[in-house]
Amino acid sequence: MSCLSRAVVTLIAALSAFGALGLLAHAQETTPKPIPFTPPPESAMPNGPLGVAVRLGENVFRYTTTYASGVIGAKLNCTNCHLGGGSIANSGPLWAAYPAYPEYRAKNKTVNDYVMRLQDCFRFSENGKVVPADAPIMVALEAYSYWLATGAPTGAELAGRGYPKLPQPASPPDYARGEAVYKAQCALCHGTGGGGQYVRGATVFPPLWGNDSYNWGAGMGNIDALANFAKANMPLGGAGTLSVQQAWDVARYIDSHERPQDPRFTGSVAATRKEFHDSKFSMYGVTVNGVTLGAPGK
Repeated sequence: MSCLSRAVVTLIAALSAFGALGLLAHAQETTPKPIPFTPPPESAMPNGPLGVAVRLGENVFRYTTTYASGVIGAKLNCTNCHLGGGSIANSGPLWAAYPAYPEYRAKNKTVNDYVMRLQDCFRFSENGKVVPADAPIMVALEAYSYWLATGAPTGAELAGRGYPKLPQPASPPDYARGEAVYKAQCALCHGTGGGGQYVRGATVFPPLWGNDSYNWGAGMGNIDALANFAKANMPLGGAGTLSVQQAWDVARYIDSHERPQDPRFTGSVAATRKEFHDSKFSMYGVTVNGVTLGAPGK
């Protein structure tokens, strides 16, 4: 090959590399970054009829077992999974969810508006009924979410939405290791039997399994979602202190206990798992310590 040919080849290679780098840089520049957002303070709540609805929504959210007692079956308050009354980043904040809807959800394979998303929370996470869109508590929850999102851009990805996604653990999530983590880090608040703690009937620390907890259709019934939440938010007052492996292990342990049936139950655990729980992150239909989770009568 002549010197001229070599020079041409070298130039083409350099231009190709430069072009690839340029495309990469352009992609990085055009990929929108999550936008920081701060919800308004309590002192900024509106007055008048809207303010009444916003305050009711906050009460429903913080004290769900009282304000929605007729429609839920669990002893869980919304704020147990969305800390700070839905105002805290990386804890499923309402201000990040509200502007993101309408949105397609793979869970029900349709485009959901915000009210439909709230209805799913009642049905699964609260093991309750589907609350009508025009019910006072539903309108109030929507008003509260709207107020928390005051000034947030519509359709943008806000920093702190949901729970930060964890990397895969170094070792597969393990029941025995998770039990050790639970006893050391969780049992003081949630009880050795996972039943939570109450004062005069009011939930102080929520039940993590059993008849009073979320049902098998809830997002927290998947160990990846629970691990994400636990790592970012638990133990209370020590958020972030669990290792990635500990978060996965304790989620595996918690979701290896029985809880209320998935309301979409087809009559067969195997069929229900195939249709709704076909994931390595779901313990539904898995046999643990001789018990098939989700089986009727267990």
